[in-house]
Amino acid sequence: MDKFDVIVIGAGHAGCEAALAAARMQAKTLLLTTNLDHIAFMSCNPAIGGLGKGHLVKEIDALGGEMAKNIDATGIQFRVLNMKKGPAVRSTRIQADKIKYAIRMKHVLERQKNLYIRQGIVEKIIVDNGIVLGVEMQWDERFQGKSVIVTTGTFLRGLIHIGLEHFEAGRMGDAPSVGLSFCLKELGFDMGRLKTGTCPRLDGKTIDFSKLEPQYSDDPPKPFSFLTSSINNQRVPCYLGYTNSYTHEAIKSGFDRSPLYTGKIKGTGVRYCPSIEDKIMRFKEKERHRIFIEPEGLDTVEYYPNGLFTSLPLDIQIKMLRTIPGLEYVEITRPGYGIEYDFAYPTQLYPSLETKLIKNLYFAGQINGTTGYEEAAAQGIMAGINAVRKVRGEDIFFLKRDEAYIGVLIDDLVTRGVDEPYRMFTSRAEHRLFLREDNADLRLTEKGYQIGIVDRKRYDKLVEKRQKIEKTHGLLRSVRLKPMKETNQTLKNLGFDAIKNPLTLEELLQKPDVKIAELISIDPRLNDIEEDVAYQVELNVKYRGYIERQNEMVKRTKRLEDIRIPPDLVYRDISGISNEIVERFTKVKPFTLGQASRIPGVTPAAITALMIHFKKTGILR
Repeated sequence: MDKFDVIVIGAGHAGCEAALAAARMQAKTLLLTTNLDHIAFMSCNPAIGGLGKGHLVKEIDALGGEMAKNIDATGIQFRVLNMKKGPAVRSTRIQADKIKYAIRMKHVLERQKNLYIRQGIVEKIIVDNGIVLGVEMQWDERFQGKSVIVTTGTFLRGLIHIGLEHFEAGRMGDAPSVGLSFCLKELGFDMGRLKTGTCPRLDGKTIDFSKLEPQYSDDPPKPFSFLTSSINNQRVPCYLGYTNSYTHEAIKSGFDRSPLYTGKIKGTGVRYCPSIEDKIMRFKEKERHRIFIEPEGLDTVEYYPNGLFTSLPLDIQIKMLRTIPGLEYVEITRPGYGIEYDFAYPTQLYPSLETKLIKNLYFAGQINGTTGYEEAAAQGIMAGINAVRKVRGEDIFFLKRDEAYIGVLIDDLVTRGVDEPYRMFTSRAEHRLFLREDNADLRLTEKGYQIGIVDRKRYDKLVEKRQKIEKTHGLLRSVRLKPMKETNQTLKNLGFDAIKNPLTLEELLQKPDVKIAELISIDPRLNDIEEDVAYQVELNVKYRGYIERQNEMVKRTKRLEDIRIPPDLVYRDISGISNEIVERFTKVKPFTLGQASRIPGVTPAAITALMIHFKKTGILR
């Protein structure tokens, strides 16, 4: 039997990041997938990033992951969303050439040292005395592993619905994973059922683009990865269209054959990414809904009508589409469909994503109730890191809510659980002014270097960037402007008010309408500062007051976050805690007092009782 440090089941976005993280940390790693030709395949929309999700991609990159580099190399449209809003909520979204995206990721995986890739279906996880030992394949082949990471996406007992027809599949064209799902249930995991969906694909030759509104790439395009210096890819536009009352009537005409409205689909769907059937029923007051017609690549004529997620019968899908201006004669190349699949309730996990039930077994991605490539990849890299650290006998690596969106994501999952597919939004992060896309490297790359996933060259580049930021701050503080005639004339020429009292360039930059680029005429040395350094300095100066207030908030809660709870703590032995809260603590097994305080239904009095008990027993001094 072949032996590995880490075995990863599934080569979707979670599995790719998990396998690469483990291998880059020098662990002998095996990646198992049902189809080698579908590694990193984009089952749904052909894009990476978006609101909230872009922050996750930047953080994956800062930690040494691959997703950002992969989309930079294969992107065909680049946009930064929310540019009219504050920097905390600006998010990058890049349209992918989906085939090239998958091919490049496969190329990276195949050439990664310490990583072995095999095609096959995992039927069973081998466990002895509550410790994972490896996996058993469909044809009785076995692999021994010190740790196993399950990243099965929608494959666990996947069931596809198109109208009243349904069939078993992990996604269209791929077999489901049935045996593994039953294995997890037999091991004692509490499993549920969720639903997601995808849109029909359209033949671009049958679309009248003159009736649609083009959306062009940003110029110049902004890359995702901090390591990408420039983008030279061929870029193409997406197109914007709208449904109308005829579209909505066409959709309603298929409700009698809709799996959503006839009870065929039992799983809970995505609230924040609903099907078009859900949209017209939940938002009856809306006369139209926006549709983004997105190219699937440079070498295909297929387009993806983002916003038209549906499981309606094929004839209704065609009828619906042909009511939309520009799509009057459209042909479908692949139907849209809904898919149900099993997931494991994520409160069964530690913050490391290791399961509480089986030692050295990790779950990452949609098996934990999330939706989206980016959420999956973020969990994948963290599971890969922690699987290696566990094998080495090292402490777990986890990110706090004030350190990363990844920390918010995982804390939400393991503490609060899910009752519907979880999607990341900037509104979920209470410290989002800290957790901007632009400073992900400053927040996380040093951590990646310390755990051995980021190399020395990249770390040195980070140190150099920090030094340049500090040097620029020093320059702005050192240049002092005096209220002289010449100075005020220069300010007037720049469109600024005259000054009556001396002030530094930093104090001038604090004014809302002043940009650092405009100060070059006052001090030409600023012209030598790189764009990303200047951007950091400007934000630091303009948002200093807000950042300091958030720092105070973090300090007030830090004590709870730093107090670890012994894993073998018996909560029923602690006085002052109700039976209901004992049940909640016992189920979640919080890692820290901070996590305990965020469990739904837990009162401040219960946290106080825990702290008193810790002081009495010497856990807390």
